[in-house]
Amino acid sequence: MRVATWNINSVGARLPRMLEWLDGTAPDVLCLQELKCTADAFPYEAVQDLGYQVAAHGDGRWNGVAILSKVGLKDVVRGLEAGPDYEGVQEPRAISATCGDVRLWSVYVPNGREVVHAHYTYKLTWLGALKTAVAFDAAGERPFAVLGDFNIAPTDQDVWDIALFQGATHVSEAERAALTAFGEVGLQEIMPRALKYDVPFTFWDYRNLGFQKNKGMRIDLVLGNPAFNGSVKDAYVDREARRGKGTSDHAPVVVDLDL
Repeated sequence: MRVATWNINSVGARLPRMLEWLDGTAPDVLCLQELKCTADAFPYEAVQDLGYQVAAHGDGRWNGVAILSKVGLKDVVRGLEAGPDYEGVQEPRAISATCGDVRLWSVYVPNGREVVHAHYTYKLTWLGALKTAVAFDAAGERPFAVLGDFNIAPTDQDVWDIALFQGATHVSEAERAALTAFGEVGLQEIMPRALKYDVPFTFWDYRNLGFQKNKGMRIDLVLGNPAFNGSVKDAYVDREARRGKGTSDHAPVVVDLDL
């Protein structure tokens, strides 16, 4: 079974590249983030033509998440129970479903903006709500994973130059502690193997030749329970999906399982 996660950065703008990638890579399940469309506006027909069922959760703004599956799509849950609001709105940043023998969440963790910003406090609160929401499934015997754009670089090595990030979001002690805390409910990160470079970055800014100079960050993560992690045969970042025009500023993370 092949599962993947990809911050698509507008499913409408990236649709041709995404369809090409789905056809070539053939994941059984793809978790998407940053749809930038409403659930009704998701391009269902184009994706269904490739054999995927779709569960989407979006409001048309800069967030939105989805799960695409060729192996079934059951028990779909949209949002976080008792999740926090931001400016009076519970943003569409989480969706979960059972796909074949695996339970998966697709998550788009708030950016945080600046450590002195209200969005940073919201980010930490949201991560705490996510931890509570996934605890039951994480402790079970069924393979279970949370995949998505966490907007956190787990270590200093996961950004191209840590000196440029001092005092910034994505690398702060509180964010990393919130990420580490998922271990308390039985989730541990799957580390993708490095291909071209020592660190498998997943995001590169469009500006200043970020991708070409490998000025990246590793912020798209896969956290699995023991049943999931014990089935992993391979994990990698598909850098080729980031190359060229018309693509997202993130690359997919692909995980192959032997179930």
